[in-house]
Amino acid sequence: MALGTAMDWRGGLDAGDLSAEALVRQSLERIRSRDGQLHAVLATDASRSLALAREADRRLREGERTPVLGLPVVLKDNLAWTGLPATCGSRMLEGHQAAYDATVVSRLLAAGAIPVAKANMDEFAMGSSGEYSAFGPTLNPWDPARVPGGSSSGPIVAVAAGYAPLALGSDTGGSVRLPASFCNVTALRPTYGVLSRYGLTAMASSLDQVGPVGTTAADVAAALQVMAGPDPRDSTSVDLPRTGALFPLQPADLKGKRIGLPVEYWGPGLAPEVREVLEAALDQLAALGADLVEVSLPHTRYAIDTYYLVCTSEVSSNLSRFDGVRYGYRAPDQGLDLADLISETRDRGFGPEAKRRILLGTFCLSRGWYEAFYLRALQARTLITRNFQEAFRSVDLLATPVSPVTAFPLGAKTGDPLSMYLADVFTVTTSLAAVPCLSVPAGFAGGLPVGLQLIAPALADVALLKAAHAFQLATAHHLTTPPLPS
Repeated sequence: MALGTAMDWRGGLDAGDLSAEALVRQSLERIRSRDGQLHAVLATDASRSLALAREADRRLREGERTPVLGLPVVLKDNLAWTGLPATCGSRMLEGHQAAYDATVVSRLLAAGAIPVAKANMDEFAMGSSGEYSAFGPTLNPWDPARVPGGSSSGPIVAVAAGYAPLALGSDTGGSVRLPASFCNVTALRPTYGVLSRYGLTAMASSLDQVGPVGTTAADVAAALQVMAGPDPRDSTSVDLPRTGALFPLQPADLKGKRIGLPVEYWGPGLAPEVREVLEAALDQLAALGADLVEVSLPHTRYAIDTYYLVCTSEVSSNLSRFDGVRYGYRAPDQGLDLADLISETRDRGFGPEAKRRILLGTFCLSRGWYEAFYLRALQARTLITRNFQEAFRSVDLLATPVSPVTAFPLGAKTGDPLSMYLADVFTVTTSLAAVPCLSVPAGFAGGLPVGLQLIAPALADVALLKAAHAFQLATAHHLTTPPLPS
């Protein structure tokens, strides 16, 4: 079976030309043969996945149909799937197994999707490169000497390398969009609240969102349809209008649609070769009838500072629970009192980036500095959100780069945290504003993928995916696959 999109496989399953068991066996074989090089996967349970596949085949024979029935899916290792590891890429949770299913996982299972692997990630979702996993870095299938992007490195590489047609990552400040741009796949960060966070290990609770990944916008839409909706176990969850239009996804008519180009995103910091690819993508949108207009998001210049103040503060709060007392890693307690045991556990269990963000966040929340840092960051976040609201009064969508550069070499930024943080300069604003956005393949620069970011108003996720679908029907960048063994 050739590598195809989820919707290609959907058609084959519905026609009886494919079986879910054969697709799962293919997925497991590709993981076995390819992941020794790419290191995208941390755990599998072949017998369980095959049992789920046989059940999906039974449901198909009985005439049942759902958007994801019989399709393999890879899960980022911060999403709970009962009985499988949930390490979050950290020694702190090495050996920990999930005792329940995340809501998004249980909804996929109910619809007949088949998890085939838990995927590697930057530790506790902190990273932009895929290099900060305690279990070793994930590599880019387009060039293993380069990073795949992070923190959802494993799920993105799993789709790019053909392990599965669908994956779930998480996106806090760009964690599905940046690696999607670097690896030539499509990834969505929905409106905050559209997908339940129950069972997603929290990094920064006001920013975290589950992000579906696929080859195409139509693939992503199919997964979104079965997962979206309110969840009584997540008080921030919301209803998404028009979910019935997600499958089968129809392309938007872009004629007369106004697409804004924020001047702050198209400045001199954008690499010339990336700009050239993205300008060709904008020309394609114009050829489809869209009107491209210049807009301004003036508080963008505060976005990185605002994001990392909010994010690290919430990291400090959320990660305080990992102390070695209840579960996870525990340092040898040779004569240590409780305070020293917790300190030693956290020092040994967390990696350098997690420690850095915990320390920064603890400082931001400390007495005398809360007002100066965290509170002011919340005020700046409000201004950034208002910029988007104002822009969407005059345009239907926004189009921006995902990253100022293509995938950079392994190790190029690990010694310079600020440089690493700046990799998210085009993605953190939408996270702060809680609006939906996605990365779609836009072409190649020097043989490396480049992603285009499309952004929509809050709860306009369906319109966003329809616009991306129209772009992908007119282009073929997303169908180009990396040079891996057949």
